[in-house]
Amino acid sequence: MKVLFLTREFPPYVYGGAGVHVEYLAKELSELMKVDVRAFGDQDVVTNNLSVKGFSWDDTNFDAADEKLKMLFKTLKVGLDMNIAPTDANVVHCHTWYSHFAGILAKLCYGLPLVVTTHSLEPLRPWKREQLGRGYDASSWVEKTAIEMADAIIAVSEETKADVLNYFDVDEKKIEVIYNGIDLKEYAATSETSVLESYGIDQTKPFVLFVGRITRQKGIIHLVNAIKFIDKDTQIVLCAGAPDTEDIAKEMEDAVAKASADRDNIFWIDKMLDKKDVIQLYSHATVFCCPSIYEPFGIINIEAMACETAVVASAVGGIKEVVVPGETGLLVPLEQQKEAPFEPVDPDQFSKDLAEGINTVVADKDLQKNMAKAGRKRVEDHFDWKAIAKQTKSLYKSLIDSNV
Repeated sequence: MKVLFLTREFPPYVYGGAGVHVEYLAKELSELMKVDVRAFGDQDVVTNNLSVKGFSWDDTNFDAADEKLKMLFKTLKVGLDMNIAPTDANVVHCHTWYSHFAGILAKLCYGLPLVVTTHSLEPLRPWKREQLGRGYDASSWVEKTAIEMADAIIAVSEETKADVLNYFDVDEKKIEVIYNGIDLKEYAATSETSVLESYGIDQTKPFVLFVGRITRQKGIIHLVNAIKFIDKDTQIVLCAGAPDTEDIAKEMEDAVAKASADRDNIFWIDKMLDKKDVIQLYSHATVFCCPSIYEPFGIINIEAMACETAVVASAVGGIKEVVVPGETGLLVPLEQQKEAPFEPVDPDQFSKDLAEGINTVVADKDLQKNMAKAGRKRVEDHFDWKAIAKQTKSLYKSLIDSNV
C-alpha cells in the first residue's frame, strides 16, 4: 500500500497545527506503508518508506496580480505542479485548502480515492478575507469541492464532524473522526532551562504561556487584553509569530505595548521557536493558555499536557474533547456572535474570564500538580500517533478495497 500526501506544510516549513499533524502522521505511517509527500517548499528527501518532494511557491509569474490574490494563484499553480509527475500511490490524502486543488486533480486525473482531513474549515474562518480578499471566495469553493467529492473525510474531532455536516453536502457515513496525536517520547517534561535564561524569564516566579500564530483564530489579542486582569506577579510569555496580515501584526504590537505600560514582566518572543525550545517553555510554564475563538482540535493543548502543564483554554470546538475541565485544565466559556466573524459577544468579559482561570491555577500549587499528572496520563491514553496511524491505514484499506 502507498499513500500520496499533499500538504502545504512539511519540515522544515511548519508553522501551525496542521503541519505538525502531517509531519508526525507521515512518520508513523511510513512504519506501516510507503508514503510519498508532496509539499510546498524545496524539500528533496528519501528515507526508507518516506519520500518528500517540495514544489516552489514563489511570486515569479504573478507580478501583475493583486497582492491579496497572489497567495491563491500561487497555491493553485503548486497544486497543478504537484500532479505533473505521475504517481503509483493507491490513495491520495490532502491537508488544508492549500492542497485541496492538488487532491481534486489527483482524484480526477489518476483515479485515486481521495481522503481529506479537515484541520479547519473556511466557512468558520471569515477573517481569512483580510488575508486573501476575494480569493477567500475561491479558497472556500476549492475546499467545498474537495470535501464534497472526497471518498472519505477525516474530522479531527466530533465537533468538526458536526461542522462538516452543517456546512457541506456530504454523506455522514463518509466521515470518520480520528484525533490528532503527539510523539510521547519527544513531548515530555524537561529540566532544561536555557531558553528561559536566554529570554530573561525569572524561574522563581510563575508564568503563563501562549504558543501560536498571530491570527484571529488563535485569539491572541484577547489574551493580551486579559493581561491587565492577571496577577501582577505572574509573568506573561507570548511565543507568537507569523502574523496573518500587517494589520493584525500592528494590532498585536499596540496591544502588547499598552499592556507593558503597567508591568515589566511581559516577554514577547516574536518568532516560531523550534520544538526543543518550545518544549522547555511548556515544561516550566505554570499554566498554558489557549484563547482560540475557533479550534477544530487544538494540538497545542496536548503538547502542553504532555509536558505536564495545566491548561486554561476557551471552550470551543475540539478543545472540549481534549481538555477535561477541573481535571487536566479549566475551560473558559465563550459566547460567540452567531454570524461571521464569530468573535466574542463580550470581548472584555472573555478576557476577564481567561484571566480568572489563569489566576485560579497559578494560586493553587496542588491543583497545578494534579492537572499536570492527569494531563500527561490523558495524552498517553488517547493521543498516541502510533494508534492514530493504524486507524488511518485501516481507512485507506477500506477505500482501496472498495475501489478495486
